[in-house]
Parts: sequence; structure tokens; C-alpha cells
Amino acid sequence: MQSCQGLTLEEATIDQLQEAMGSGTLNARELLQCYLQRIYQTDSYLEPTLRAIIEINPDAVAIATSLDEERSKSRVWGPLHGIPFLIKDNIASKDKMETTAGSFALLGSIVPRDAYVLAQLRNAGALLLGHATLSEWADMRSNDYSEGYSARGGQARSPYNLTVNPGGSSSGSAVAVAANLCMFALGTETDGSESEHQDTVGTFARTVRDAAYALDAIYGIDPRDNYTTAQEGKTPAGGYAQFLMGYQALEGAKFGLPWDSFWVHADKEMQAALLELIDLIKGAGATIVNGTELPSYQTIVDFYNNIRTYLAELENTNIRSLEDIVQYNEDNSGTEGGHPGVSPAFASGQDGFLASLATRGNKNATYYQALAFIQRSTRENGLDVALNHGKERLSALLVPSDVGQTYQIAAQAGYPMITLPASLSLKTSMPFGLGLMNTAWSESELIKYASAIEDLQFKSGTKLGRTLPTWAGYTKKNIPVFNL
Repeated sequence: MQSCQGLTLEEATIDQLQEAMGSGTLNARELLQCYLQRIYQTDSYLEPTLRAIIEINPDAVAIATSLDEERSKSRVWGPLHGIPFLIKDNIASKDKMETTAGSFALLGSIVPRDAYVLAQLRNAGALLLGHATLSEWADMRSNDYSEGYSARGGQARSPYNLTVNPGGSSSGSAVAVAANLCMFALGTETDGSESEHQDTVGTFARTVRDAAYALDAIYGIDPRDNYTTAQEGKTPAGGYAQFLMGYQALEGAKFGLPWDSFWVHADKEMQAALLELIDLIKGAGATIVNGTELPSYQTIVDFYNNIRTYLAELENTNIRSLEDIVQYNEDNSGTEGGHPGVSPAFASGQDGFLASLATRGNKNATYYQALAFIQRSTRENGLDVALNHGKERLSALLVPSDVGQTYQIAAQAGYPMITLPASLSLKTSMPFGLGLMNTAWSESELIKYASAIEDLQFKSGTKLGRTLPTWAGYTKKNIPVFNL
């Protein structure tokens, strides 16, 4: 990766970029051009391309110029001023770009406003570089599909191995950050749901500090989203970056290992690498408690109603309901895979949509019983039991985050989770990480301990940590991607 005005841009941090822009050796417009060069570089010599970005913001240069003018007048809006970022294509931007969830069905539609999180980032001076690709409709439309694929965006591919599942549904957001195409990106944790009870926006970044800067910009109460009012009085004055710590903060911490709940599902290679990292954490003064298990191990109705509400506010489109989307996919099956077996990316067609359609959005007694059961079994009868082990309140649960049950349970509970890179698989060259799980409103604790572990990774000299992409399989073009 080429330098940017003498600065090493690969793996650069937000603090390093702010120092360069503050000293005058770099400005936002030059930084933007360097990232555009990087995007074009990876697109030009890689075939197939990463397809991390579905659309570049045509106003990005003008915005960067305006932000540079603000800086020249000593008006800097914080650590994100002039920092390029991406948003997943299911996060609305009221500008010249399309917001389509990867589907041609919404091409040309006009959103009524910026999503709250995007408006917050613009107010913080961050520079919207574009929209990231995703699994179409955030994994909701099909049960058998190629992760990271959308009709409009094509197949997003991991820079570690372009032939295998890149993870999703926020595939493009993760790929772009991993490949150094932007500083940070927003994704959504949906657990394949598109549900008002589960969906949460989160940040992708290469360091915990950079992720915390982005979180500080986006958290808050959205007056159009009643669920966000629950955070009133539960978020810290002054934001989350103040909780960033060095490895010394691990002294006296107590972490739980829910072995039977999660660890048994990780392969031996992953277990060995993560346990080696946990030994480092123990060496820094933390206590590890094994056997902190979860005692017990609704969304399709929500999607039917939530998508109707969203579509009602769009302009310049005839798509107003899930029925309209299903019909569009059937009418355009060649591109949208509306029928099983037509598109290799959507082997089961749109069976996820059809299951949601069958509910007609009816929130009956069975729906509310299922919702209550899911929340109870993942919250007070799940993660909270594991975190309150005996008479001890644990600092966090340490889990192999590539095991799907970890983030699925966190999403269903509505509890936060953070993942730190740890190593690469010898078999696939794909990265895997160590996850930290905690209870509701524990983001400050997670940032404290995640940043402490990350600092330990940096300062101990261990090989266990973030690794640059390997670009394995860059000559392949397989769709669907392999689930290895």
C-alpha cells in the first residue's frame, strides 16, 4: 500500500491521521484521494475484486474540501474530523447515493432523511466515503445463500481468502476495514433478523480506540426510535473513549470461560490459539474462571411490519410492502433469484421472505410468548447467570467469536459484545478472534478490558493479534463462496 503524503496509511490510526492533519502534512482531501487510490488499486489488480463498496459518495471531495476549510479556521469537531468512513447499504443517507439493502428493487428510491447514526457522524466532522456492500436484505431474504452477496453489489470477498465466506451480513463494512480501504465503517448486527427487537448499529475498526471514537459519535437517543430511549441515564457522561486502558487494567479482573456453551464448538486450532492468548491475560494479573455456563441455550413477524414502516416514507418508488419486494424478485428472478435454483447466490430463492410473508405481521399471543422466551432465556436465564458466577460478578465472558452462538445470543439478548483479532486459520487463512460478552449497558466495561487486552497484545510481542490480509485465492471467482 502506497504512503500518503509521506504518511504510512496502511494500519494507520485515527490519532496518527489527526496528528498529520493538525501539523499540516496532510489534509482531508489528500487523505480521501489516498483511500480512493487504495480502492482502485485493489479493484484493478484483483479479479475478482473485493466488492466491499457498492457506491462511492460523489460529494466526498466537496465534503473533504469543506472540512479542510473548517480546520484552517481552527474549527475541528473532534477526533473524527476529516476521517473517511463507510456505512452499510441498509443505513439511509439523504444525498446523491442510493440506499437499497443491496437490492435492485429499491434503486431510485429517495430516503426522507439521514439515519440518526449517520447524522451524528456528519456532525462530528467524519467524511462519508460511500456505502458498503452487504448480504442482500441483511441475511433476511434467504436461508440458503452466498454470504456477502447482493444483486446490486455482487459478491463481497474477504481479503484474507477471496473464495470463502467473508462473514455477514455486514460483509463489505468488515472487508473494507480489514483491507485498509477506509478508517472505520458502520454495520448492523441483525442475526439475520431485520427486527426492531434485535437490530443494532455497531462499528468496525482496526483498533479499539478507533472503534470507541466512532461509538462516541453515534450513541444517543434517536427521537424517531422509541427503543433508544432505554439508554437514558445509562450511558456515561463524556463518552466511551475515557474508558480506554492499558494492559495494567487486567490486574484483578475476573473473566469467565463458558466452555460447554461455546468453546466446545470451536475447532482445536482456534481453541489452542485463543487459550494461548488467555494465558497471556492470566499472566497480566487476571483470573480465569472455567465453566461459567449459560443455563439455557420472533424475528420474521417483526420484519414484515418494520419493512412496511420503512418503505412508507420512501419517495420515487412503487415498492411499499414485503409483498411488493417478493413480486419484484419473482419478476426479476435472473438478477434477484426470486425462485429456488435460479441464482447460485440464492439457492433457496427467497424462502426467508416467504416465511415472513406468511405471518402477515400478526403479533399474536404466540409471537409475544416466543419473544418473551427468547429474551428471558438469553438475558436473566442466560448471559446474566453466567456473568454472576456463584457469588462473583465477572468482568466479562471470553468466547471464540467465530462460534455463531456467541453473537446470536448477544443479538437476541440485546447485549453488547466486542471482538479482538487473534490469529489466522492455517486451513483457510481466515482471521478469528477473541470475543468479550457482557450484560446490558456494559459498553464501558467492554471497552476497558478489550483495550487492555489489545495493549497487552501490542506490548507483549505475541504473534496473537491482527494480521495483514493474505489475499489467498485471488484468482478464483466462485459463487457461492465456500463455507469452510
